[in-house]
Amino acid sequence: MDDLIARVMTVLEAAGTPDRASGEKRYLKSDLTFLGASNPEVGAAVKSALAGRRLGRDEALDLAARLWASDVFERRMAAILVLKRSATALSVAELPVLAGMVRESGTWALVDALATDVIGRIVEVDAEGAATSLDRWALDGDFWVRRASLLGELRAIRDGDTLDRVVGRADPMLEEREFFIRKAIGWVLREAGKRRPGEVAAWLGPRTGRASGVTMREAVKYLPPAEAERLMTAYRAKRPAA
Repeated sequence: MDDLIARVMTVLEAAGTPDRASGEKRYLKSDLTFLGASNPEVGAAVKSALAGRRLGRDEALDLAARLWASDVFERRMAAILVLKRSATALSVAELPVLAGMVRESGTWALVDALATDVIGRIVEVDAEGAATSLDRWALDGDFWVRRASLLGELRAIRDGDTLDRVVGRADPMLEEREFFIRKAIGWVLREAGKRRPGEVAAWLGPRTGRASGVTMREAVKYLPPAEAERLMTAYRAKRPAA
């Protein structure tokens, strides 16, 4: 494992630039250390280090944990990509570990990658098994964990899965002031609107007086124009849609 990490870091350190490192740190408003390597370069580093090697569940978790145990952003992103490559070997048993990583992320860039590319793949395979954990996350005091409880459903929603789980979690969060929660609710509804516009509109209708502008603008993007206008008119009047 140490050799694999050394190979990853050699590529990342060579790819990084001070200007990009300082720019990324400012953009993400993160306390982490940045090397200045781009996400495609992080992906290339992981791919190169693991070329010809297929990691099992335990190996992937071990390597990811070692990469994650650092304050370097790119190392943590590499850990996520290792888990993504081995996502089919993961199960709901890994959700407590993943929740810990979400708590330690401190930035949407890591949280969203974990939620969509790792947690989301577990949900795709075992949505009901994951639901107990994600329902609990939706009540967590850490807003990043609450965000992950929503975005963990994105892949399943894109595949046409039910909205019931995610809207059940979103409803109590509708009036939250945290931008990253408001945006996440809108994001999952927007994706659902591509396949299930009627269901999205029906759920939003009684709640337009409670939802934020960020949530509403995202949620109506793929709804029929007349329906979107009906909902936005009600939102602007701060009342449920007729």
